[in-house]
Amino acid sequence: MNLRAPISLLICLPMFACQPSPETTRIVGQLESDRIELTTESAEPIVARPVVEGQHVAAGEIIIQQDPERPKAVLAEAEAVLAQSRARLDELVRGPRKELILAAQANMDGAQREVAFRQIELDRAQALLANDLNSAGNRDAARAALDNATTRLEYNKAQLQELLTGTTVEQLEQARAAVGQAQARLQQRQIDVQRLTTSAPVDAVVDSLLLEVGERPVPGQPAAILLAGEQPYARAYIPESERVGVVPGTRARVFVDGLEKPIDGTVRWVASEASFTPYFALTEHDRGRLTYLAKIDLETTGQRLPDGVPVEVEVLTGASRD
Repeated sequence: MNLRAPISLLICLPMFACQPSPETTRIVGQLESDRIELTTESAEPIVARPVVEGQHVAAGEIIIQQDPERPKAVLAEAEAVLAQSRARLDELVRGPRKELILAAQANMDGAQREVAFRQIELDRAQALLANDLNSAGNRDAARAALDNATTRLEYNKAQLQELLTGTTVEQLEQARAAVGQAQARLQQRQIDVQRLTTSAPVDAVVDSLLLEVGERPVPGQPAAILLAGEQPYARAYIPESERVGVVPGTRARVFVDGLEKPIDGTVRWVASEASFTPYFALTEHDRGRLTYLAKIDLETTGQRLPDGVPVEVEVLTGASRD
């Protein structure tokens, strides 16, 4: 009786049972989070740091507070300049006051009477000179006084005409431009004051705080680093042979060191360029060494998993998210 065939079959059955599904592949990686680097925009000293490293923060929660006293003073100055510009524009729109027009009219009337008087004085000086009862110097002085009175009359007429004409279009445009410039400066100062408060842009975990209370940072210096998201994602490398079947939305199982059960996941992103370079004109053997970076979102809730933990990812190339 030939027992070799059944025995061989029994030996091969466990081997086939241990073979992974042709639609899955196991790759290694680790848990990571998107890192957000918060920087300062002012050299004002740090006055408050209400969070600690490792703390969960919500979007908008204050991370770093800088001293606002100096920027607030500059802001008050900008508000005063804007108020002054608006008052000047209102004055030009309203036009000259009635009292100013009456005063200019009175000045012109007085100048006219002065001209008439100086004309009489000149005529008298010329008559006396004709009878040899006056000197030529006195006549010249009377003529000079008449000329001065005539000049003042022309000046007063021009002033009155300016008030009666009112504000010109060019003056109004200049005043409106001044108001717009003051508004822009005020908005800039308001932004400067707001930027003294560094807040979390999204829900995250405080990974590290790089500035202490009392320090005066350099503008642009990093102040804190946050880890975004409620949970980290699995960062793994897809082999070249499996890359075609892995697209955003592909389902996956993530085996995290320290957890008994795998976590369901979904491929969020796969790199379009291989991590191994050069990636062109390669032999078939070399192409097998290419890998493509992928990010797999974890579908789990509860306590946040720590970054840096090794994982194994089983990509279900035949399944995708609905």
